[in-house]
Amino acid sequence: MIRKLFIIVALCLVTLYGCATNPVTGKRELALVPESYELDIGSQQYVPSRQMEGGDYVIEPELTKYVNGVGQKLAAVSDRKLPYEFVVINNSVPNAWALPGGKIAVNRGLLTELNSEAELAAVLGHEIVHAAARHGAKGMERGLLLQGAVAVAGIASQGSSYANLAVRGSQIAAGLITRKYGRSAESESDLYGMKYMSRAGYDPRAAISLQETFLRLSKEAGRETDWLSGLFASHPPSQERVEANRATAKTLPESGEIGAQRYKDKIAHLMKIRKAYDAYDKGGKALEEGHAADALALAQQAIRGEPKEGQFHALVGDIEMKQQKYQNALKNYDKAVQLNSEFFYFYVQRGLSKQELGNQQGARSDLERSTKLLPTATALNALGNMSLAQGNRQKAMGYFRDAATSNSDPGRQAAQSFVRLDMREHPGNHINVRVSLDHNKYVFVTIANPTPVSVRNVMVLIRYPNPQGKVLEVVKDVNNVIFPGKSTIVETGIGPVNDPMVLRYLKVNVIKADVVE
Repeated sequence: MIRKLFIIVALCLVTLYGCATNPVTGKRELALVPESYELDIGSQQYVPSRQMEGGDYVIEPELTKYVNGVGQKLAAVSDRKLPYEFVVINNSVPNAWALPGGKIAVNRGLLTELNSEAELAAVLGHEIVHAAARHGAKGMERGLLLQGAVAVAGIASQGSSYANLAVRGSQIAAGLITRKYGRSAESESDLYGMKYMSRAGYDPRAAISLQETFLRLSKEAGRETDWLSGLFASHPPSQERVEANRATAKTLPESGEIGAQRYKDKIAHLMKIRKAYDAYDKGGKALEEGHAADALALAQQAIRGEPKEGQFHALVGDIEMKQQKYQNALKNYDKAVQLNSEFFYFYVQRGLSKQELGNQQGARSDLERSTKLLPTATALNALGNMSLAQGNRQKAMGYFRDAATSNSDPGRQAAQSFVRLDMREHPGNHINVRVSLDHNKYVFVTIANPTPVSVRNVMVLIRYPNPQGKVLEVVKDVNNVIFPGKSTIVETGIGPVNDPMVLRYLKVNVIKADVVE
C-alpha cells in the first residue's frame, strides 16, 4: 500500500512538473522540484546552515564583501539567474557548499589554503554550477522517488559540533550542506565552473592548479582528517578531474586574471591570525578530552592572537562552566555576545550560565533568542525544564517534543522527560502491542516498551468477537517492570482460535502505564 502511494505521488508530480531543460547543460531531464521550492528551501535553510557550521566570520566584513564580489562576477555570467549570495563561515575546516537557490558559503579554513583570486573563483564557480544546474534539487528529487517525500534524513554534518543538536526544520540544512554529489555532477561543476571563470575574466587554468593542490593535500599525512571532513568529503579530488580540467582549459582562452597579490592582500589578516584559530581548535579538543588547564592556556593564547574573536572568549566560558565557575563564565559569554551578537551558541551558553546563577528570566530570554537563530536540543530541553519548574506542563511538553528530535544527549534527556509527562494520559502512544497465537491456538499479546524509560502497571484492553459476533472485552494487567527496549508476553485466555484471520478483528489498546521513577 505504501509503495503504491509513493508511485502515485511520483506520477502526480511528474504530471505537474514533468521534464524541463537544464539551464546549464541544455539537457532535457526530470524536474519534480519547482524553482519556487528551490528558492524557498535555500532561503529558509541559509541561516541555520551557517549557524550550525560556526556562524558568519564577522571580524573582517571587508573579507566577506570581497568574496561576495568575486562570486557576483561569476554569478553574472552564469546560465541561470538566481538570487546568489556568498558568505564566509567561521570554521577552520576547509570546505565550501551551495544550497538550492544559489545560497553559497566558503569556510574561513578554505580561504587560507588558496593562492589566488582565480583559485577562489574556481571554488565559487564550481559551487554556482551546483546551484544553477539543480544538483541539490536533483538530490531532493531522488529522495522523493525513493522515499515518497522531499526530505533529508541525515544530520551528521562534518566539521561542526553543532549539527547534531539541530532540531525541527533545521535538520534539513545539515543534510543539504553535507550531500555528496555524484561523479557526473562534479564533472559538470568543474566544466561549467571553468567556463564561468573564463567569461568573468579569470584564467581558467587556476582550476587545474587548484585540483592539483587538492589531490596532493588529500594524500598528505597529517592533513587528511581535516580535509576529508570538509571539502574532500563532498567533492573528492582525483587525477581524473585534474586531467579533465586540463582538457577543458585547452578549449578556453589561455588568458585572464590570476590576482595572486590582490588575494594575498585581502587575506593578510586572516593569515596573520591563523595560529590563533589553530590554538582555539586545539583548545576545544583538549576540553572535550577533559584537559581543562591545557584548554584554558590554548584559549588564552588564541585571545592574545585575536582578541576580537567571540569564539575564543566563549571557549574560556565553556571551560569555566565545566569548572562550575558560573559568574566567570557569564562574563566571558557576555564578551562573546558583545563581539558577535548573531551566533546562537553564545546565547545558549550564556542562558545556561544565568540559569545556574538563578536568573531565570535572563536565562529564558537568552535561550529563546538562540532558538530564533538555530533551534537546538540544548536550548529547548533547558526551556522545557524551566517551564516544568514553573508549573507549565503543556509548554514544557512542547519544548521536550521538539528537542527529542535531536539524537544528542540533551535530545535524549528531553525524550525521557516528554515520555514521563505524556505516558499517563497517552500510554498507547508509547507502548506497542502485537497479538499472536500460541501453539495451542490461544491468543497472547506481546507488549513492547520502545521508550527510554522503564514502565510498570501496564493495562491492556482487548476487544474481540465471539462466535456469535458479539464483541467481548478482556482487561489484562502487567505488574512487572518492562525496561527500555524490552517486551513481555501476556496470555489472554482467548481461544482456541482455528482461523488466524480472526486476529485482524481483535483490538488491543494500552489504557494504562506508569513510569518507574
